[in-house]
Amino acid sequence: MLTYVLAYRPDEFGLIPSEEGFVRYKELLKALHEEEGWRHVRQSHINEMLMGEDRALFETEGDRIRSRKRHWVMDDQSDHPLPGLLYTSVRKRAHPVAMEKGLKAETGSHIALSPHREMALRMGRRRDQHPVLLEIPAMLAEKKGMRIFSFGVLFLTPEIPAHCISGPLPPKDLLEKAEKKARKQKTGSDRKSSTPAPTPGSFILDPQRDPDPSRKAKGKKRKGWKEAAKKMRRRRKGY
Repeated sequence: MLTYVLAYRPDEFGLIPSEEGFVRYKELLKALHEEEGWRHVRQSHINEMLMGEDRALFETEGDRIRSRKRHWVMDDQSDHPLPGLLYTSVRKRAHPVAMEKGLKAETGSHIALSPHREMALRMGRRRDQHPVLLEIPAMLAEKKGMRIFSFGVLFLTPEIPAHCISGPLPPKDLLEKAEKKARKQKTGSDRKSSTPAPTPGSFILDPQRDPDPSRKAKGKKRKGWKEAAKKMRRRRKGY
């Protein structure tokens, strides 16, 4: 089973390997647990297998694993006919942002799209028990410049602009939270930029700086106070 998933058809299980072919254990186990008869599998079982005769078939790196021999290709130049609609899903809390600003994959990864609603929801449930399903009119999106390429039964893209996304309107409470967060970020930014830059010939007052450098801390007299007192006494005596 593991050989089939990693070496032949990761796409069938909604898995998107890295460019080097690695899949994170966490994502692999989530996919395996969706299959009947594999819900009991833990990373310890995989580690045990890697100590046996199958260890030469796989390679591990930190929290990732890959098949040494891979029979799939990830080619971002592949030209495959696009279906009318593609689907992806997002977490509920990301729903307002997705509708307003679109979606963008992390560096070195892609957003997975499926022509089947259930597969898109299946992948989405790995991040949220109740994901929000979004629709992308694939051919129209491609005409508008969105880059989409095939990977087995899935399609991948680095970014989905907001104008290429159709879906339900976010609930009012989520919209209010998103707006509140945006206002808070803007207020913080405004505060940082509220201090005007000094213009030529001007200066900024420093409340911690004493304009009289000869003055000491409170309770102590300044230098030369004795001489000043003597002069005052002479004037009074008429010297």
